[in-house]
Amino acid sequence: MRNREFLGQHELLVMLAVLRLGREAYGVPISAEIAEKTGREMLQGSVYAILERLESKGLVSSRLGEATPQRGGRAKRYFALTAEGMRQVHETQRALAALWRGLGKTAGAKP
Repeated sequence: MRNREFLGQHELLVMLAVLRLGREAYGVPISAEIAEKTGREMLQGSVYAILERLESKGLVSSRLGEATPQRGGRAKRYFALTAEGMRQVHETQRALAALWRGLGKTAGAKP
């Protein structure tokens, strides 16, 4: 078996939120999406730190939007998964599904 680096829980949450939001994926809605879907708060600073780490790994890419007066003339930075990011999300999904398979009765989980 080759040595692989797996996505961490927070990395996976951020990447899934980016996927769900599509072209509107930037810090504030990413944090809100995670909170809404999981019931867990994730600070925007944490989200941006994770996004920077994912971008340095080549798993997400970013683009600058237009500057807006509401943001004091600053532009929003939008994020999207790269092909490698998408591959790793699917690989993580397969690994988790394989680990869950067959645990229904022993772990008290619903099948």
